[in-house]
Order: sequence, then C-alpha cells, then structure tokens
Amino acid sequence: MTAKQPPKDDNGQVQHKATPSELAALEAHRARSKAAKPAPRIKVSKREKITKVSLDHPDKTLGYALLAESLGIADGDFVAGLLRQLGDAGTQGGEVVEDAVNFMLSVVQGMEPKDHLEVMLIAQMTAVHMATMKLAPQLNDANTLQHQDSAARTFTQLLRTFASQMETLKRYRTGGQQKVTVEHVTVNEGGQAIVASNVTHGGNGAAEQAKTPAALTYDRTSPMPPIEAKQVPARVRRGSNER
Repeated sequence: MTAKQPPKDDNGQVQHKATPSELAALEAHRARSKAAKPAPRIKVSKREKITKVSLDHPDKTLGYALLAESLGIADGDFVAGLLRQLGDAGTQGGEVVEDAVNFMLSVVQGMEPKDHLEVMLIAQMTAVHMATMKLAPQLNDANTLQHQDSAARTFTQLLRTFASQMETLKRYRTGGQQKVTVEHVTVNEGGQAIVASNVTHGGNGAAEQAKTPAALTYDRTSPMPPIEAKQVPARVRRGSNER
C-alpha cells in the first residue's frame, strides 16, 4: 500500500499545513489589520534625474486624506513637507530608497501621533534609528582601534539621543503627571510606617525629584514594651578613674 503523498504547489514544493497556533496567529493578524487606519504607501519614481516622492494611490486627494488621518493631523502642507523630509532621511548613496521611506512612515503611523509635534518628534526618532542601524556594520567591521573608538562613540551618542527622545515623548504624552515609586518602608515604634519615595513632578516637560515622606498605618499584634530606666546599665565614662 503506497503512502499518500502530501500536496505540492505549482513549483513542485510540498505545501505547508498550518498548525493550530499558526492559524490563531493569522486570525489575530487579520483582526489587527482591520483595526488599523488605512494609509497609502509611498512611491519613489525618477525621471530625467529628478526624483519624485508621491503617494501610491489612484486618488491623490483621498490618498492625502488617508495619510493625514493616519498621522492624526489635517494639514495638507504638513503632510507634503513630512514626505519630503522622510525622503531626504531615507536617502542612501544619493538615491531615495522607497523601502526606507515606507519603513519610517510606518513607524510614525504605528506610534499613533496626536498632533504636529508628536509627528515631528517620532519622525526624528526614526531618523536616529536609521542612522544607528547604518552605523552598526561600521562598528562590527572596524579594522583599527581608532576607527572602532570613533564608531563606538557615535553609536553610543545615537543610542542616548534615541532614549532621550523616548523620554521626551513619554513626558509630553502624559502631560507631566506625577508618578510615585516606593523605595522602602520603615516601621517605627508605635505602629507608624514611614514610606520613602521618589516623586516625579512634571511641569512644562520638566521633571523634579523630591524625597517625600508619607505615613501609613501598620497594625502590630505584639507591640514593643517600653524600656524602664532600671533596665538601662549605668554609663561608664571613658578616661575616668571610676570603675
């Protein structure tokens, strides 16, 4: 009896049978795609040494409206300027790379900006990320110590810049809300606990650190008995002749 051969595609390759976990992930991906805001991709074309960055959509008016909605803004001039800037940031070897521009635009859209400032900050973050990833091969392929040190310093500066941008975006989005982080709790005699905490106050994007005590009630089942005076030994003075 001959075993049944698995089905093959047009190229003669065995067709993959999706597992239950793969099917579940596929359904989750489809649901996420339906919930995402529709937005056109960017198309890069070149004619007579002139590079043009435009929307890949048959209806330009509708395409700009969809793109503006995905960015959380309604200013057509801002959208046009952003596309030019992303095109400049996505340039490699003097040529605008279509995939790089669409990657950066996808990152900006995925962060769901709410206004012009958030769009610009996130766009800057994508540019810093692109520069960081371009520098990584140079750091790996450095042949001299001087080249390695130079690449490492620049790489570290880019990483710190990106982290600072993340923190700036977080503070801007939270509107300077106060955040309390408990460090330790000290229980004093009498059943009162003193909490030492770091309190971050936001004010116009600035953060201030302050140590603030806060009282908590702590119920003891066995309170500490008072120490009577007779239980304390007489104090011996050093350097005295008295014994």
